[in-house]
Amino acid sequence: MGVLPVPAEVRAILLDIEGTTTPIAFVQETLFPYIKDNVKEYLRAHWEEEECQRDVGLLRKQAQEDSSLDGAVPIPVESGSGEEELERVIQAVVDNVHWQMSLDRKTTALKQLQGHMWRAAYATGHVKGEIFEDVVPAIRKWREAGMKVYIYSSGSVEAQKLLFGYSTEGDILELFDGHFDTKIGPKVESESYRRIAASIGCATNNILFLTDVPREANAAEEADTHVAVVIRPGNAGLTDDEKSYYSLISSFTELFLPSST
Repeated sequence: MGVLPVPAEVRAILLDIEGTTTPIAFVQETLFPYIKDNVKEYLRAHWEEEECQRDVGLLRKQAQEDSSLDGAVPIPVESGSGEEELERVIQAVVDNVHWQMSLDRKTTALKQLQGHMWRAAYATGHVKGEIFEDVVPAIRKWREAGMKVYIYSSGSVEAQKLLFGYSTEGDILELFDGHFDTKIGPKVESESYRRIAASIGCATNNILFLTDVPREANAAEEADTHVAVVIRPGNAGLTDDEKSYYSLISSFTELFLPSST
């Protein structure tokens, strides 16, 4: 793969997380199983709290929108008639979360609950965000060259900040100028990248987006954003056409900034 020159007009680097800054295995084998294994216990412990009730309310609203989908799990409204009914409602929330996760749903309702659960896990030291070793030194170098660095992930902004705030490299939140999640739009829609550019006050062609997912790269490219596809251990393989079409890097150190000459 070698060295990839960054186009001279690029002023900001936009980073995906899973498979780009962070091993897919960390997300698939640590973060998601933590949710599945602990969601019932978390709900029981926090049920009376306002934040938890807001999370459940969002999940219930999402469940209503999903009611026509095959296998959808409704969440009944609690009427306050005792412990047995409470357990039934909690179990419905658990079943709904498991169902959404089994389909790899990216709904805001699911991501919000997951973010709050991960916050508790990071704060107690049960989880530490895993970062590829080339990431932090490269970002420091980019910033020294005057580059802005942003995150765009399907995980909530809160979940992103937890991962980088409680990482294997320590608290590295200072390295990022901002965070975006699917509230700005899906990563596979070109309009999302136009919104991000408008939000950070630049043109789409002033941005370089690094991701491991060709569909996301394609959407960004349609918005006239520069892209490079990141090859990391554990990432999904690329087709021969994708390999020949996209600029590829296997490490952030392979990016060559014009201003670093």
